Amino acid sequence: MRIDLHAHLVPDAYRDLLVAADGSRPFVVRAEREDLEADMARYGIDAAVVSTGPPGPYLGDRRRAIEASRAANEALATVVGGARGRFAALGVLPLPDVTAAIDELAHALDRLGLDGVMLLTNVEGVYLGDPDWEPLYAELDRRGAYAFVHPTVPPYAPPLGDRHPVWLYEFPFETTRAIANLIFSGAFERHPAIRFQFAHLGGTAPFLAERLGSLALREPEKAAESGAGVAAHLARQSYDTGLTQYLPALEATRSIAPLERIVFGTDWPYAALPADSGDPAPALAALPAAEREAIEWRNAAHLVPRLLA
Repeated sequence: MRIDLHAHLVPDAYRDLLVAADGSRPFVVRAEREDLEADMARYGIDAAVVSTGPPGPYLGDRRRAIEASRAANEALATVVGGARGRFAALGVLPLPDVTAAIDELAHALDRLGLDGVMLLTNVEGVYLGDPDWEPLYAELDRRGAYAFVHPTVPPYAPPLGDRHPVWLYEFPFETTRAIANLIFSGAFERHPAIRFQFAHLGGTAPFLAERLGSLALREPEKAAESGAGVAAHLARQSYDTGLTQYLPALEATRSIAPLERIVFGTDWPYAALPADSGDPAPALAALPAAEREAIEWRNAAHLVPRLLA
């Protein structure tokens, strides 16, 4: 059995509204339900948690971001409504408008019955953990909400220009920045009931864990709000294997978090493979059967328990 906790669908109604102020449209990968289901069948995936992924609904126009978020959430609810045993969905929020985001959170979870929300690492350079978004964290905490954190384009021109795609290493750096800001802003400490899942096994945070922790020794005033500390907060989060399906990365994440906090993800369709390729997660085959079973489906119980039924 497999439950994919990192897959993407991009509804047409949402895609049509992704227009920047200058009239340009961002690149958004095509991700149709039929194609996802074909890959699920091919790799023995029984259920999937879907989200829209980057770039997110806000492209400079707050009103359009609200409209786009509502369109995405309504469409995702339709997907789930017809196959609740097969799909779960994570809603889109129109950040940086915090009031509108809280309103849309209520609509997505209470009216549409979605299973949680997707949060991007930053919106126009405002990173998760920023105090301006504190009312949203408080509401997510009050609900004990499932929040999937996905990297997006950083708010600066890549130093090497377009020689390397942003997903190659900027995305893992983005996830690390968001995790660090959530720790050192005190957001993790104040809102322990939020059930976070970080994409791609936590970016570079596992490798840098000791270095992050050293802030409390080297410049303690900058780590004063971290409370329980870096190691404790990293150990409480969940991490998915999307696009990071190899043993060294898995071992690094297991060094900062218990096995029960690692979940299976494919990052479909970004991780789409040629038709004659093998399994998308070959590293898991090297694990003892009980550990592989835990990652591939049992650990999903912490984030989306209804799919295990």
